[in-house]
Amino acid sequence: MSEPLLSIRDLKVAFRSGKKSREVLHGVSFDILEGETLAIVGESGSGKSTTAAAIIDLLPGTGTVTDGSITLGGKELTKASRREMERIRGREIGYVPQDPMSNLNPVWSIGFQVKEAVRANGLAQGRKEIHDRAVEVLVQAGLSDAARRMHQFPHQFSGGMRQRALIGIGLAADPKLLIADEPTSALDVTVQRVILDHLATLTSERGTSVLLITHDLGLAAERADRILVMNQGEIVEAGASAEILTNPRHPYTQRLVAAAPSLASKRIGITAAAGETPAETAPAVVEVRELVKDFSIRTGGLRHEQFRAVDDVSFTIPRGKTLALVGESGSGKSTVAKMLLQLEKPTDGEILIDGMPTSTMSRADVFKLRRRMQPVFQDPYGSLDPLRSIGSLISEPLHVHGIGSKDEQHKRSLELLEQVALPQELAWRYPNELSGGQRQRVAIARALALKPDIVVLDEAVSALDVLVQDQILNLLADLQRDLGLTYLFITHDLAVVRVAADLVCVMEKGRIVEQGTVDDIFSNPQEEYTRRLLEAIPGASLPTGGVG
Repeated sequence: MSEPLLSIRDLKVAFRSGKKSREVLHGVSFDILEGETLAIVGESGSGKSTTAAAIIDLLPGTGTVTDGSITLGGKELTKASRREMERIRGREIGYVPQDPMSNLNPVWSIGFQVKEAVRANGLAQGRKEIHDRAVEVLVQAGLSDAARRMHQFPHQFSGGMRQRALIGIGLAADPKLLIADEPTSALDVTVQRVILDHLATLTSERGTSVLLITHDLGLAAERADRILVMNQGEIVEAGASAEILTNPRHPYTQRLVAAAPSLASKRIGITAAAGETPAETAPAVVEVRELVKDFSIRTGGLRHEQFRAVDDVSFTIPRGKTLALVGESGSGKSTVAKMLLQLEKPTDGEILIDGMPTSTMSRADVFKLRRRMQPVFQDPYGSLDPLRSIGSLISEPLHVHGIGSKDEQHKRSLELLEQVALPQELAWRYPNELSGGQRQRVAIARALALKPDIVVLDEAVSALDVLVQDQILNLLADLQRDLGLTYLFITHDLAVVRVAADLVCVMEKGRIVEQGTVDDIFSNPQEEYTRRLLEAIPGASLPTGGVG
């Protein structure tokens, strides 16, 4: 058997807090062979990302490797100097982090940041050569209009586009090992396939090894040679992907597989909902009519051009039902959500809430509307104030709308933490102390604080592992059934749509190309674009009935 490219033995990592030390990795051991793709799956907080950060000596805060060995091509990394690690990062070990907004500088253009990586890794010399290589890097990452997008800034990119830029940077130097920490959690399924196909090409043609960290079991089963299952800082099961998914032995792995949604899943709460008004005939609470949104995009220097992000979009959401808006990154889904939430003004068209046009509402009316219509945004890192405690973040909407005393607001925040499966002691902690999945749960708790009747969920479960995703989707279904909530559910994960929505609209390049009930669209899609989306879902044949 050939020597492994990466070898980890008895790795232990601890975080200090004052004089105390808390161990979070408890003797982790595994190998990655040349050209192999190894996936690590597990709940948020299980130690997946900590393992990856330890390999490249980028543990956050007070985290340190307290014991064990990490070798790359026979070289011990735990004893490497800071300068040696800086040379290894990028050139020998590429890294794609989980969160694009905190890893892209908001005041620099995307092109500048990609060119910086190209220059730092010595991939090109001279202004034109560096620029051309940067464009090539973004094209390889799936950004087809890369040359035009180079001048834009991170806030002008969708979540998926930002993630693609990071993937391009991680792959720029053709590293021996690529650590991909949730590299496609923000990507729609078709772009996800492009990116993962590119990673597969690297693996087969260049001998690049991939350490894939993901909460998506379907993706892990489809893309990895082997899977490691982590729980509470330990590896509880390891083996070939097919074996792990079809014959899980450890109780924790069995729970993961059972909780994973698939195209065979059924709508959560469908039994309880039997006999209710069908979605097609229920009265509409949200009506969107011929909605249009144009943006002015900078193309370089002082030149701008008009870009139509939303083009003649119309749909209705019946009261107490869920409409899913699906499509590729950049198709206009989130722009529609922002217009519904009054965060963007339509260029043309109309939005009605209970028959009342929002365009004629006064500022006071809009304020009242926001009490009954709350958002959960895609990026919990950007939507949670890092300087406020979790408890104050959750209770802030109550304070803004003058609901309850300070003690009552705090009590409500503790109740909401329990509702989203988080311990109450997190109320005194801060966002940077939480994992990505925990932060998203806080964002959901915050949205529920005012007990709204309309909730706009923009990729609300995309950052969650399957167990927590299962809990959140069931929670949303319970709240909808008990409180009559109406959801606009924006997602790129069609397996989640299958279990979470009643109606679905498919968007492509700013337009709705197909809409109907979830059963009709999934069983008999009329448009080629919809069929491509369904075919691109990773692990569509995952051997589980899914949630519900």
